[in-house]
Amino acid sequence: MNHPTDASRASFDALRSRLQEGQRNLRAEYEAHASPSRLLQGRTRLVDGVLAELWQNAGFPDDTALIAVGGYGRGELYPYSDIDLLVLLNEEPSPEQGEHIQHFIGQLWDLGLDIGHSVRTVEACVEEAARDVTIQTNMLESRRLTGSAPLYRRFIAGTTACLDPEAFFHAKRAEQEQRYNRFNQTPYAVEPNCKEGPGGLRDLQNIIWIALASGLGTRWSDLARHGLITPEEVRALRSNERTLQQIRIRLHYIAGRREDRLIFDHQEALAKAFAVKPTKARRASEAMMQRYYLAAKKVTQLNTILLQNLGAQYLPLAAYQAQPINERFHSIGDQLDIVDDQVFERSPSAILEAFLLMEQHAELKGMTVRTLRALWHARKLITPAFRRDPANRALFLRLLQEPRGQTHEFRRLNQYSILGTYLPNFGRIVGQMQHDLFHAYTVDQHILQVLRNVRRFVMEEHAHEYPLITRLANEFDRFWLIFIAALFHDIAKGRGGDHSTLGMADTRRFCRDHGLMKEDSDLVVWLVEHHLTMSQVAQKQDLSNPDVIRKFAALVKTERRLTALYILTHADIRGTSPKVWNGWKAKLLEELFLATRQLLRGNTPDQVLGISERQEVARQKLRFFGLRPDTETPFWKELDTLYFLRHDADEIAWHTRMLYHCPRSETPVVKARPSQVDTGIQVMVYTRDQRELFVRLCGYFARIGYSILDAKIHTTGHGYALDSFVVMDPNANGNYRDMVSLIEHGLTDKLSSESPIDVPASGRVSRQLKHFPIAPSVTLQPDEAGQHFILSIVAADRPGLLFAVAQTLAEHGINLHTAKIATLGERAEDTFLVSSPNLSNTAKTVQLESALIERLKI
Repeated sequence: MNHPTDASRASFDALRSRLQEGQRNLRAEYEAHASPSRLLQGRTRLVDGVLAELWQNAGFPDDTALIAVGGYGRGELYPYSDIDLLVLLNEEPSPEQGEHIQHFIGQLWDLGLDIGHSVRTVEACVEEAARDVTIQTNMLESRRLTGSAPLYRRFIAGTTACLDPEAFFHAKRAEQEQRYNRFNQTPYAVEPNCKEGPGGLRDLQNIIWIALASGLGTRWSDLARHGLITPEEVRALRSNERTLQQIRIRLHYIAGRREDRLIFDHQEALAKAFAVKPTKARRASEAMMQRYYLAAKKVTQLNTILLQNLGAQYLPLAAYQAQPINERFHSIGDQLDIVDDQVFERSPSAILEAFLLMEQHAELKGMTVRTLRALWHARKLITPAFRRDPANRALFLRLLQEPRGQTHEFRRLNQYSILGTYLPNFGRIVGQMQHDLFHAYTVDQHILQVLRNVRRFVMEEHAHEYPLITRLANEFDRFWLIFIAALFHDIAKGRGGDHSTLGMADTRRFCRDHGLMKEDSDLVVWLVEHHLTMSQVAQKQDLSNPDVIRKFAALVKTERRLTALYILTHADIRGTSPKVWNGWKAKLLEELFLATRQLLRGNTPDQVLGISERQEVARQKLRFFGLRPDTETPFWKELDTLYFLRHDADEIAWHTRMLYHCPRSETPVVKARPSQVDTGIQVMVYTRDQRELFVRLCGYFARIGYSILDAKIHTTGHGYALDSFVVMDPNANGNYRDMVSLIEHGLTDKLSSESPIDVPASGRVSRQLKHFPIAPSVTLQPDEAGQHFILSIVAADRPGLLFAVAQTLAEHGINLHTAKIATLGERAEDTFLVSSPNLSNTAKTVQLESALIERLKI
């Protein structure tokens, strides 16, 4: 083959201009008509023509071909979609031919196209397709752009011959399940992916791929002709597919690149593009996102129906003999089925009964397509009279009382709009956004996540995660009451006002209507009212203060309430976002629970806080490490009661082992170890007390990119600072052992030298905060004893935030005793125990608060 010659520069420039002008014209036409199909097909035709001409100009041999695959092969090119190409060869390329192909691909990049390409012979294509279902899928939707038609026919014959439709179906279904797992099985993330996420375009493409592999056609009308979907479902598919296409096209244009995530940065612009207007209760972006969630919800419904119908080709339900369950339902294989299409019209109560049977029969893995379709239409039968029917109320309560199945069935109840129809106030929060920067899901999905978490506490396979809670949950009488609290705890979100207070009224009405005993009703209503209280106390108050425990115990009153609140709080925080929950928060909740339980059982505050018990456990640990009896005594004499209150036995033993031999060390002692609670590092600093020590430490941790999760500041009786920290790298992979030595040496050098304090660079504000800014707030109140003050701040979290607070406190002569760091997504809610003679002076207090507010501003 001759080495290729470039097309003339003028010809190449003309092609590039043609491409650019064509894309501008397509966008203008789209803005005028908003037709996604015209845009997607129009860009495909435009690129087809440019590539074919460039291929011809490049002088490729007659026995080669250029093939469009993937989305490009399907004929759907979004504004910034990549161009998937296969250069098909008759034989393995020579080095010269390889250079020729690379030159051609380089020209495509020079045209401004985002190219994904492969170079293969027909034999290599067949081999790769047989080995990798993703490659097989790409080749399934191929088109010949130019080149050898006989070679392309040989390619089609080879790849078709190696295609096993049944194996392909199972592989694509497994692939979808893995994809769903990556997105936590929900389309209701606050920043969903409209292509890959559940309910996204990939769900629709998956159906077409399976249909194509099975020889059932390439269009929704083809599937209807084969009896797999109804004409009504075809209309729904087309409508929701069009909605998703419109959203993805707009996203590409707004971002100016390939972008499939509806991130906060683009949601308001999307709403504007769709001419969605704000209301008094909702932003325009919230209304637009609800439109997306409804489309995604319908797509997941139809995807489920179609996958089951397509799968029936390989494992037809007709092969199974129906097994009667009752006069309304029977099972076919492992599917629940209605005995005829009029079941729900004859007996509307069967709507709820269907979900109850799914909970009661572990052998049932799903519902037949006929049942799912009937349920979707039957939701209209849930009228006020249906809700008032005592039989229906009893059925709904039993859904919460069954020993298994709540997670799957309440998701299914929500998916098919039964839950929101039976509980209209729940229906109001379906698809409702939460712009608090720490919830990762819509309100309804968060509630279902909390319900799932509560359910896991009574499951043996999850007992290893939190053994104490699992034991408490399994010992709790009428555990299903906590399910009700989980279902209602956030049901009043978005109404304006305190959602906990507003939710109490909904909860009380539900309990009364469903015949709960007063004792049970009072518990559930109380849980909804106080579902935020325990996390606030644990994360913001000093748990070593007996008054904090005493006050919390007075609120809780009974051990039953305490246990229920502990379980609900744990489940609630874990259900907000994977980023919000960590082992440190679990430890704080557990400490508060155990201390309060002891107080409620009649122990004194001293017994509750267990100083003598902690010291004894610490001594046992020291003996285990070989320290002789009373080795710790001289060092412990320099530590006051407050130290033993604020540190657990393991920390006390660790500090003692590191310091008993050098209580008057002239050089700083810095020790670190991987956290005993969760990921992160525990750091101990022991040095002669000095001004701005906490500022210096915060500066060091900020400089190396570590966040402080907890800080305990203590001064010994002989003038030494003994400070303890829990720190973590927000971007770490969880392996902290390599950092232990670095921190020990680096921090020791920093404290030993006269070097200036590290001043961290201003942290970059996250993109979420740019769109949903947090107004900083500062409150300063005396504690009940009047000896210390509690400083609470709320601000946008960012690197160096704690350093800014510490520096401001030092500048105003404020002594810091403890720091409780609570980061909720992008929101920092930190609490400090401080003291200073200056805080009794109103003018100086105002100056401090003003200075803090200024430093906390973004």
